[in-house]
Amino acid sequence: MENIYATNKKKCELVKAKPETIQFLLDYSKSLHFVEKDGIVFQSNLN
Repeated sequence: MENIYATNKKKCELVKAKPETIQFLLDYSKSLHFVEKDGIVFQSNLN
């Protein structure tokens, strides 16, 4: 099992995101709104 993790470690790389991308994702997640009524989930984007 040790050999599996040692060989796959090289495939894992961190990706750097631009600050604009991070801000867009944060704003989108803040504007996303879910409402549940009678077992049905409604999704809306409040922008």
